[in-house]
Amino acid sequence: MAARQLFTDTDTADEAVRATCDDATTCKRFATSKGYWKDPYIQYFVRSVGDRKAPEINRGYYARVQGVNHLLDAFLRKTQCDCQVINLGAGLDTTFWRLKDENLMPRKFFEVDFPTVVARKIHNIKTKPPLSKPIIETHSTDSLLLDAHSLESDRYCIIGADLRDISSLDEKLKKFQLNPELPTLLLSECVLVYMTPSHSSNLVHWAAETFHTAMFINYEQVNMSDRFGQVMIENLQRRQCTLAGVEACQTLDSQKDRFLKTGWEHVDALDMMTVYTMLPQDDVARIERLEFLDEKELLQQLLQHYNICWATKDKLNLGLSQLAF
Repeated sequence: MAARQLFTDTDTADEAVRATCDDATTCKRFATSKGYWKDPYIQYFVRSVGDRKAPEINRGYYARVQGVNHLLDAFLRKTQCDCQVINLGAGLDTTFWRLKDENLMPRKFFEVDFPTVVARKIHNIKTKPPLSKPIIETHSTDSLLLDAHSLESDRYCIIGADLRDISSLDEKLKKFQLNPELPTLLLSECVLVYMTPSHSSNLVHWAAETFHTAMFINYEQVNMSDRFGQVMIENLQRRQCTLAGVEACQTLDSQKDRFLKTGWEHVDALDMMTVYTMLPQDDVARIERLEFLDEKELLQQLLQHYNICWATKDKLNLGLSQLAF
């Protein structure tokens, strides 16, 4: 308990937010078991495939994973991997292992999440050789640091921190060799929506102030003021999960405004239905054959209530504002 008091993440709302990490991992585990995309590492974080998920949920996760990966990989190629990545609220995400397998590793890959989530992830890494071996392979020195709430190697770093405490976050990242001079990609998936608008603006502003050449990819809800959006909010509230940042999720413009008002130069946003139509259509046709979807309108409604918003700053003139779908 002593360590817990260092953090402000002990209330019920934060517990509910932490539970969303399990939801996402379980959904991804099921979708990969059905063949929507390949992820040989997720099984080490969620052992069983679990209950059947509806086809529209599986297609929604497919769009999310492919959409985010498209922009992330484009950034890595544009910078020739001479960059760093910070996954904010990473949960049990497996991107580090995918990038290593695909020879798309940045100079360093950082993950930040609540200390309790980080502790679970580190425990899994320590006890599962298929997870730990790639980290050791990318580490050249003897000093691989591993404790309950942090892992630090040459190329991969996991940090337990509260994203609402910017000074502590900044201090911890710099302690683990974050380099503000390197092109930096920041990623958040269904994270900012659980923070108050002032907390998320502070985080986005910190990123704009800290890195002169950067890209921020944010995936979360949008169009939340209609009836479908209200039902989503009510369903989450029943689980004690409050969307504290829903104000920024009203429209694509409100999503973009958060970045434009905090020092980012160029911002784009698309709802996930649009992204779905822009993904490689031969692969979309393949996944649509995996399961019969009775109600196409339901998928459309669901995807219209999520978006990817991406913002760039480009002092090094790398052409980051050209990155798109």
